[in-house]
Amino acid sequence: MNRPEIAHPEKHWKNEGLLFDHSEAGRLGVQLPPAGVAEKPLAELLPEGLLRTELEEMPELSEVDVIRHFSRLSRKNYSLDLGLYPLGSCTMKYNPRINEEVARYAGFADAHPLQPDSTVQGNLELAWQLEQALIELTGLSRVSLQPSAGAQGEFVGILMVKAALDARGEKRRYVLIPDSAHGTNPASAHLAGFEVKELVSNAHGTVDLAELEREMNDDVAALMLTVPNTLGVFEDQILEIARIVHGRGGYLYCDGANFNAFVGKALPGKMGIDVLHLNLHKTLTTPHGGGGPGAGPVAVAERLVPFLPAPMVERRADGSFYLDSNRPQSIGRVRSFSGQFAVLVRALCYVLAMGGEGLKRVAEHAVLNANYLRKCLEGAYHLPYHSPSLHEVVFSDKHQHDLGVTTLDIAKRLMDYGFHPPTIYFPLIVSGALMIEPTESAGKEELDRFVDAMLAIAREAEEDPEVLKGAPYDTPVRRCDEARAARDPRLRWQKG
Repeated sequence: MNRPEIAHPEKHWKNEGLLFDHSEAGRLGVQLPPAGVAEKPLAELLPEGLLRTELEEMPELSEVDVIRHFSRLSRKNYSLDLGLYPLGSCTMKYNPRINEEVARYAGFADAHPLQPDSTVQGNLELAWQLEQALIELTGLSRVSLQPSAGAQGEFVGILMVKAALDARGEKRRYVLIPDSAHGTNPASAHLAGFEVKELVSNAHGTVDLAELEREMNDDVAALMLTVPNTLGVFEDQILEIARIVHGRGGYLYCDGANFNAFVGKALPGKMGIDVLHLNLHKTLTTPHGGGGPGAGPVAVAERLVPFLPAPMVERRADGSFYLDSNRPQSIGRVRSFSGQFAVLVRALCYVLAMGGEGLKRVAEHAVLNANYLRKCLEGAYHLPYHSPSLHEVVFSDKHQHDLGVTTLDIAKRLMDYGFHPPTIYFPLIVSGALMIEPTESAGKEELDRFVDAMLAIAREAEEDPEVLKGAPYDTPVRRCDEARAARDPRLRWQKG
């Protein structure tokens, strides 16, 4: 089965195997100069057991072989530079190239994190300015830029809650987490030493206030809330939620991974949030994917400020900046140095380029795009929750499942139409979930192509479901045995 006519496929290089497959004895790709670091023979510097007499099973190729291999490989990879990347709850948006250029300025890229404060005043000022911007965007009191990812940011947030409770002389046992939260929330709570209790969402996909009232007691440290939640639904009773949690002495944590939904439009600090992590590599367009780099700053209300990680960037009366480690109640350093600095540069560059009004339009267009897709697809795909959608919309495979077609089949077939699939089978409260987040980066033409592809797949499910079960057909790698890949992963090359 070939790729449908709707697609605009890239031509793939055929028979492009591993580098090892092209190895030819005697070929040389690079000739390294002498190391020039020691006069003694290498055998005298290293133990005999660490010396190799020959490079076993290493490919021998020319430079042009290697360059062509990786260039061809890169053309097989899908990226945001090629098309829509609609991963729900991940905010895979376009990264302006100016951010990349600024991050490579010598004063940023070549600075050493251990230089004296007096020699990196510009870099410290950049971090200070970014914190001020995040304070303004969140409505909270202070921000630590140290955490290097969202998951680490939420862990840091819960560690601060624990430290605050310790300072009050309280040993609370539980953290409440709704079933619509991000999957890393329970892990963060457990790592911080808490037990987790799950809250079941109501028919609207939001927190059930009656259940929260029942579960919130003097043994609960915090409620970890994703706002908007993973259904793309805003917790419209957030003020009442905050009242209940605070009334029992608990803290309200907010997972800000979905901040793109209301950046510049609403302030978490005004909602009663005590601690919030932000994913700068999502909302503020720093590179996202492939394992990093990331940045997960944590913003806190005034009562948690003493517990922020140290050091913090502070400003003296004369306008100079310094790193302040004199914070007696701090939970301490949570990573080496002061954060993913190059990512912080990109984030501030984006904030300054967009300005306040531009950031508001980001949220407005993200919500508009998600609701456009919802309106176009809700007849063909089942919509499990009818609450208003913000930045993303969650469908299910209920209509197609009755025809023998699953969410996985739909996702694989979408690859034949030239699109990266959305997030699937999450959130877990939706059976066969298709979680779609277009972000503000997608234009109407791109959204229409995506809609056409999804509608065509829905028709195929009705007319010829076997087509979907074998997809994808026109990708460098056909459908894999995913169960075997998970149980028996092959993570390194082996001869034969």
